[in-house]
Amino acid sequence: MPGGGSLAGGGSSLFSGFRVLGLYSNHVPHALRYHQKHREFYLVTAIGKSLHTYNVNRLGIVAVSNSLSDDITCVAADRMLVFAAAGRVVSAFARNKEVVMCYHGHRQEVRLLLPLGDQLISADSGGDVIVWDVQGGDVYLRLHFDPNTFDVSAMMHPSTYLNKVLLGSSQGALQLWNIKTSKLLFTFPGWSSGVTCLQQVSHDGPPIVASGSPQGHIAFWDLERRQLVAQQRHAHSTAVAAATFLHGEPLLVTNGADNAIKVWIFDQEGGGARLLRSRQGHSAPPTTIHHHGNDGKNILSAGQDGTLQSFSTVHERFNKNLGHGQFSFKAKKKKGLSYEELRLPAITVFSSAAARQSDWDGIVACHRGRLATTTWNYQRCTMGAHHLQPPCPRREDIATAVDITSCGNFAVIGSSCGRVDVYNLQSGLHRGCYGDSQKAHSGAVRGVATDTLNQLTLTAGSDWLLKFWRFKTRKQEEQLKLNAAPASMILHRDSGMLALALDDFTLLVVDIETRRVVRKFAGHHGNINDMTFSPDGRWLVTVAMDCTIRTWDLPSGCLVDCFMVAMAPVGVSMSPTGDFLATAHIDSLGVYLWTNKSLCGPVGLRPLPTDYQPAVEVLPGVTADESEQAVTSEEADDAYESADQLGAELVTLSLLPESRWKCLLHLDDIKRKNKPVAPPVAAAAAPFFLPTVPGLTPQFTLPTATKQETQSKVLGWGLLSQRSEFSSALESALDSGSFDRPVRLLKDCGPAALSVELTCLTSEGGGASSLLLAFIYMIDSMLASGRDFDLAHAYLALFLKLHLHSLSQHAVAMAALIRLSTRLEAGWAELRASFDQSLCLLSYTKSALL
Repeated sequence: MPGGGSLAGGGSSLFSGFRVLGLYSNHVPHALRYHQKHREFYLVTAIGKSLHTYNVNRLGIVAVSNSLSDDITCVAADRMLVFAAAGRVVSAFARNKEVVMCYHGHRQEVRLLLPLGDQLISADSGGDVIVWDVQGGDVYLRLHFDPNTFDVSAMMHPSTYLNKVLLGSSQGALQLWNIKTSKLLFTFPGWSSGVTCLQQVSHDGPPIVASGSPQGHIAFWDLERRQLVAQQRHAHSTAVAAATFLHGEPLLVTNGADNAIKVWIFDQEGGGARLLRSRQGHSAPPTTIHHHGNDGKNILSAGQDGTLQSFSTVHERFNKNLGHGQFSFKAKKKKGLSYEELRLPAITVFSSAAARQSDWDGIVACHRGRLATTTWNYQRCTMGAHHLQPPCPRREDIATAVDITSCGNFAVIGSSCGRVDVYNLQSGLHRGCYGDSQKAHSGAVRGVATDTLNQLTLTAGSDWLLKFWRFKTRKQEEQLKLNAAPASMILHRDSGMLALALDDFTLLVVDIETRRVVRKFAGHHGNINDMTFSPDGRWLVTVAMDCTIRTWDLPSGCLVDCFMVAMAPVGVSMSPTGDFLATAHIDSLGVYLWTNKSLCGPVGLRPLPTDYQPAVEVLPGVTADESEQAVTSEEADDAYESADQLGAELVTLSLLPESRWKCLLHLDDIKRKNKPVAPPVAAAAAPFFLPTVPGLTPQFTLPTATKQETQSKVLGWGLLSQRSEFSSALESALDSGSFDRPVRLLKDCGPAALSVELTCLTSEGGGASSLLLAFIYMIDSMLASGRDFDLAHAYLALFLKLHLHSLSQHAVAMAALIRLSTRLEAGWAELRASFDQSLCLLSYTKSALL
């Protein structure tokens, strides 16, 4: 709509937020709770405006709470609820998800919480300490302290002290209060140093206390000997937010602002601890992300913290931390080098290939301010053996671009001085450079790429040139003059389309076969940070500092999707399978996944005008893993009861063992096969055993008749009756129309007893012709309800085998059988249609994946 007003957008029509990867913890201390019913410890951490709950034995996320209005500043938990403070409001969460109560009354930001029975104590930065009634939300007591003389910095309830709370201050003094009578009981002068934490010594193990430092170290102290036992250095890369021992177990749980949760176990000699399990993401925002492999399940991410990590889109247990880059091992032996001095700077750009990753290193990375590039091994999750560096290096040169060939044998690396060098990844040897004067460009190299067959090498430099080289001979074939200096470059090898992001915020798409510019795109209002192609090469997705994510359609040359996010995206990568789009953002530690809607259904894409105003999309959050056990409060659980039948067109099986119904038609053969050679000998019954009736359900026999009863010649009516309990129930069901009881009785019978029951339905067996009709009606009701589908067919097959001759002489029974046959054919036709549809869909999916 050129010439018209700006068109407001309605969000993305192509992508929808799915989840975020790699967010686990922040500076807020965690809360630990024990669930009596599950017999398991759960860890609660705060991530922005929501709470994450993990089970400690696997560190799998089991619950994500609803978001609050502000960022959470402190967390606490008791046996029933989880409390979180956000701003001036304290919220209580039930089942770790829903907010069931809000406590309003603070005038400043709440920074401390302490559950105490039916009460909750909260302290804010203004000096107010409020005691709340948890159930009603009323203020039970309000205390005010002058922050200049007693700034409350820690709270603790001493065990066995009823209604007592110990308050610590940043000035160093401590006060013991009775919250029931609102009286100050005692004041401790302290040690002229601020109190940061209060913890009572537990008596379930050795008298060891753990303390965390702002540098990330954890020290273990012996309280009896009052000396340092052991120290875990660099347990976290930032300050330790909280450390909690698990009651009755030799485990310590810690979390920190470095986005890490760690569980330590004490099984080392000398009282030391080792890392048992952890969940760790980037401690500084990621800068570059790429999908690794062809299955689209792993995302490599390099962050400002200097680490290279792999996040799995399937499950967190498949995450990998390849660690920090370090200098050569010889540098480690030099004295005087600190832990930080051994680390390499952060990775600026990297390239990966899975073709030969089982044979040698498959990742090459460039570091900030360094000419030498490093190799990494994905399978071993370590830094590789090679530092790739050209001969005669200069101190001021820096590696700026890298690409690995599709075969995984070579790495092409560009530098700020204009060099483009080729290295062998197996040996790490230098194999040559491009250009006659050992320089491919007169300025810095901004991008390098190789085609699928290793025929061409493409380089782009700050001299506004795009050059085409023969890969093997390293001779220049052609060059293109660009409109501006390129900032980055990406090649879609399958289609041969090369995308360049220029410094004037425009995009160029070059066909490497014809070596001509085929598309020009303009619309971004900031530096283009990253680009990615869709697997089929139809779309080009770009992210820029204007906080927009744009999708360009190459065949039509139009912008087809555009949306805005709150934080500027710095990295983007589309899955090789096309199902997810991954983005990384400024000031965010996570990797965000967006679902491709076009794979789930038809998406109407239309060209967007140049003055299109995109709407803001909310970044996706964390989702709980469905495979983990959900944690709830210890109140009466709302247990879900499965319905008897899910739908009228579906059937439900009985879940009885196959031996109870599958062999009904072959009972004669089974009896003949199992007939003993010798007659069985009755075992001597022990005097303390009560006699039982043979059958599946144990039942004691009735007392034996007395001598007078056995000698009586008058027979009771019960001895003359031949009706079994099933026959009586079947006859009663014929009148009432409900056949639940006879079906239940047949389920309790074994194959032999069931055969006897069906045999006795005729008059020869003691029954009547009405029982045959009642049995047919019973099978008809089972098929109509859709329940016990397998038993209905098995019972009907045995019934027809036993009584088909008798039924053929009964007109009413034959009419009922004809109606039953019609129901059988209609039911099976519906099931067969469902089976065929499912098999068709499964075959199509498998063929599409292959």
